[in-house]
Amino acid sequence: MVRRSHDGIGGLAVMAFESRRAAELESLIRRHGGIPLVVPSMREVPLQDGAALDLLRELEAGAIKMVIALTGVGLRALTERCPRERLAASLARTTLVARGPKPVAELRKLGLTPQVNVPEPNTWREIVATLDAQAPVDGVRVAVLEYGVANEDLISELERRGADVLRVALYRWALPEDPRPLRQAVSRLATTGVDFVLFTSRRQVEHVILTASELGLASALVERTRAMVVASIGPVCSEALRRHGLPVDLEPEHPKMGHLVVAVARRGRPLLDGKRAAYERARDLPAGDA
Repeated sequence: MVRRSHDGIGGLAVMAFESRRAAELESLIRRHGGIPLVVPSMREVPLQDGAALDLLRELEAGAIKMVIALTGVGLRALTERCPRERLAASLARTTLVARGPKPVAELRKLGLTPQVNVPEPNTWREIVATLDAQAPVDGVRVAVLEYGVANEDLISELERRGADVLRVALYRWALPEDPRPLRQAVSRLATTGVDFVLFTSRRQVEHVILTASELGLASALVERTRAMVVASIGPVCSEALRRHGLPVDLEPEHPKMGHLVVAVARRGRPLLDGKRAAYERARDLPAGDA
């Protein structure tokens, strides 16, 4: 259980782009003293049922020897599209690999326990390192339940190790049906700014950058982050931020939403004060000295 910080965020504005757990994140920010500005940046779009049924057929035929569950949502989507008892019986005959606690929880609902649990921070690097140590994939037919976006690094490393990979895409991430709230939020972020901005997934970063580019504000957004604290939930998200030229000022010890908000509450204000002081000093310098 994440404890409440005694310092709080002191009434400062905290923008975030969480979609599925937006209400929970708003509550966490408010509990720690912040003013939440949570604007959904994506929606889940189910893909055709054929992928789920194709996977079930391969499982029942015994062709799939390992299933890597990257997300709880993917497993839930699978159980909604396949006969539950048949799916559970088929999965039980494979080596089950769970990336984090959410796939573990969904497997338990089926009466199953993964043989391989991937440790934090649950990136593709931890997945392949854990498989190398516990369940080598050379010559193994492996089904990867994707999570809204293809993980090309993971697929490449599995194939390099000799795996025969079946990619199972059950849903994808798309921009919100009504893009106006996101466009307004990104416009504010790039112009007047906020005190803290939180990112809890790589796809959020991509959608914010895409929206900023469409508004002609991509460069302004990068510049504006010099005067606010950018907080990332974990390494995958941080890589995406840096790839787009955005700073990562804060990352929690554990890649979880509650830990992210606590880290901002405990360490955010001094970071913010330091960044703003540096930003003002840079603005006051003559153009040739900046």
